[in-house]
Amino acid sequence: MIPTLTWTLEGVKFIDQTKLPLEESYVLATDYEQVADVIVAMVVRGAPAIGVSAAYGVALGALRSKAPTAREFAPEFEKICARLAGTRPTAVNLFWAIDRMKRLFEHLLSSDVSMPQVQEKFLAEAHAMYDEDIAACKAMGAFGGALLPQQGGVLTHCNAGALATCGYGTALGVIRSAVEQGKNIRVYADETRPFLQGARLTAWELMADGIATTVICDNMAASLMRAGRIQAVVVGADRIAANGDFANKIGTYNVAILAREHGIPFYVAAPWSTIDTATPSGDAIPIEERSAHEVTHHGGKQLTPHGVGICNPAFDVTPARYVTAIITERGVLRAPYAESLKEMELVAR
Repeated sequence: MIPTLTWTLEGVKFIDQTKLPLEESYVLATDYEQVADVIVAMVVRGAPAIGVSAAYGVALGALRSKAPTAREFAPEFEKICARLAGTRPTAVNLFWAIDRMKRLFEHLLSSDVSMPQVQEKFLAEAHAMYDEDIAACKAMGAFGGALLPQQGGVLTHCNAGALATCGYGTALGVIRSAVEQGKNIRVYADETRPFLQGARLTAWELMADGIATTVICDNMAASLMRAGRIQAVVVGADRIAANGDFANKIGTYNVAILAREHGIPFYVAAPWSTIDTATPSGDAIPIEERSAHEVTHHGGKQLTPHGVGICNPAFDVTPARYVTAIITERGVLRAPYAESLKEMELVAR
């Protein structure tokens, strides 16, 4: 599998996704500040990968701390969590991972453990999240692969593959599983402007796996759907609200509307950690606004006039009514999502 992030004795090694597909290089983060910088710069990206990266960031913070005891480490721990939580506001997996580390630390404090024990437990928890993520991706891949057609075109938007997770992928995991099941799938990957995750990352991943892939401009999807070349759409998510509305890379909402117009099933694949039952609807999902430079420049070259206004939200929200099914590692959910999400959460407890 593509080594999105790897724990080493020196720190966390990330494949630099800003350099793909033409250069395969790596960035080593040796402290939690560097992990935060890597997340902001989108060296690592994708909600599940961001969450696990943050967990490793917390572990690094503990390992690098000079605090002699766990209780004296507590103020520093809060600072570390706040720094990592401020990196990407939309991806709920980030907060899920940090909250999980906070719960662990509260338990450790109540047990009055030593600082070396805190460091050991934090690293073990981050490793567990890493392993759980890969297992979740493979499980949802099996559930979702069964939903895809025996043959035909599948459209995806952004990159929800191994590069967005610790391995295998969410939306691309569904596609990988379908291919492993013997289905004849051709992937159509939207470029996904302005950061071009589809053109750069999804195409690179799928080609490495030998899966037939065609990159299309974002504004070509409707034409291909009308021509009968798209039989299904599968995308990832950065946050799924309690009613089934979800945030994903900007442009996903456009694709959902087009799929509905052309009678094409539209699937969302995400681990349970992406589901935020505390957020009632998509209206309450915070949307990250990124630098204007991502729109004004490409490859070091300026594309727009000096001084022009720029709008660059990283995500949009797709209403639940456009979603055919939500694919998770726990199973496939159908509308009404407010009910099916609640039921599956209760079963899991």
